[in-house]
Parts: sequence; C-alpha cells; structure tokens
Amino acid sequence: MISLSRIMVIVILCLGTGLVWLIDKNKSLKNEYDDIYQSLIQQIAENKEYQLRINRLNQLDSRRLQELTHAKKEIAQLRDLSEHNPKRVYINAECPKVSATSTTGLDDANAARPTDSAIRNYWLLRERIAQSEQIILGLQDYIRQECINSG
Repeated sequence: MISLSRIMVIVILCLGTGLVWLIDKNKSLKNEYDDIYQSLIQQIAENKEYQLRINRLNQLDSRRLQELTHAKKEIAQLRDLSEHNPKRVYINAECPKVSATSTTGLDDANAARPTDSAIRNYWLLRERIAQSEQIILGLQDYIRQECINSG
C-alpha cells in the first residue's frame, strides 16, 4: 500500500507541476497576444492616417492636374485664335523692307509678321510657364499640407 500511495503522490505532484507549467505558458502566450494585438491596433491606426494623407495628396494632385489641363487648353485656344486672327496678337515681329520704287503710302506697306521661330517659342514658353506654375503651386501646397501642418 505504501508504494501505491507513493505512486499517487508522485502522479499528483507531476499533474500539479504540469498544471502550473500550462498556466504559466498560457499567461506568457496571453501577454504575447496582447502585445501583438496592441501592435496591430497601432499599425491599423497608422495605415488609416497614411490613407488619409494619400487621399489628400491625390486630391491635391488632381486639382493641380486639372488646373494645368485648363491652362494648356486656354493656351491652345489662344494659339488657335492667334492663327485665325493674327491682328490681335502682339509679338515682336520683323517687317520686310519696302523697295525704293514703291510709294510711301500705307496701302502698299506689308503687314508686320513675327518669325516662325518666334511664334513657336512664344507658345512653347507659355506652355512651360503654365506647367512650371502648376508644379510650383503643387509643391507649395504639399509643403503646407504635409510638412508644416503635420509637423
């Protein structure tokens, strides 16, 4: 009988030790789970903040792109108008020399006409100015929105 009671005590001690080990393991896993869960919540909050920033930047970008498109369309309209009605365009022009045998009346004078390269350069510069202006305004908005307001 003594050996049976000893065996029972040993089994109970082993079961108790196993139970204590399981409880300790459960606590450590719960702590690890809580840490990971808090990290997940923090990551979700950061992702939402980044998503808001991305949406604001997309709105800013689309607004600037729309303004640039509008400016380019306006330049194209001005170009078309100037080609159809050159009397309204004031650009540095070359006047051909009048021959000495012609009369001095204005009816015989040739109209002032800008050089072809001056016309091309004028419209190219207008487009580049509009594009540069939108880029600069976009960068200024980005700095205001992301660097100054977020800082």
